[in-house]
Amino acid sequence: MPLTKVKDGSNMYQGGWVTHTHSHLGGACYHGCTYCYVQAMAARFPSMKARYSGPVRVIENELRVNYGSGKTIFIEHMNDFFASGVSGSDVGEIWDHLARYPNNIYVFQSKDPIDPGLGEANEIRDCDMIGTTIESNRGIDTVSAAPHPMDRAGAMADWKALRPSVTRFLTIEPIMDFDLAEMVAIVDRVDPLFVNIGADSKGSGLIEPSWDKIQNLIGVLKMHGYEIRRKSNLDRLAKGGR
Repeated sequence: MPLTKVKDGSNMYQGGWVTHTHSHLGGACYHGCTYCYVQAMAARFPSMKARYSGPVRVIENELRVNYGSGKTIFIEHMNDFFASGVSGSDVGEIWDHLARYPNNIYVFQSKDPIDPGLGEANEIRDCDMIGTTIESNRGIDTVSAAPHPMDRAGAMADWKALRPSVTRFLTIEPIMDFDLAEMVAIVDRVDPLFVNIGADSKGSGLIEPSWDKIQNLIGVLKMHGYEIRRKSNLDRLAKGGR
């Protein structure tokens, strides 16, 4: 995929906090989330199926993309850079590419956040951003092979302890039914600069919370001092849609 400018009003990056996206990796993401929009597109379009099927791999042409400068680029928005199955050589090639364009901010969002104590994590600079996605405080093994949400929160808490100068953010999407106190505890553990909240956009048959429950969560998180960035796909739940 070429370096892509984020459209104004994009659901995923509302507020302009990401200006561009780029992915070096092809293949099927190891997490295998049933609600994945990438795999939904792969099921519809042969070119997407060819690119996002089979083993995860670097697509060599993507290593030659010119990032220029002055951008905030979400890296691997079509896959997961830090998933345990991505090879060390592929990871190294991607880091080398990013290092050629130091005058950008790089955004890393993963369901298996990198351990900040690893030497590789030093590639993430203080000006960059790291985040994770959770769906619920509950186990999500029926819809994803990704680490448990509590484990993701624990990894982000390690970033808070060891690399507090790196901006942390949290995305709750697609939001699934949850327990309010436990969900708030997850957010407090991460202590993000902001929280994105969004719903399933693909009709994946997830068990979703009521709109009242979501409003309660938003209200409590605001009381805890967090900026909430509500995604437009929440409108379906706000209107009582299932």
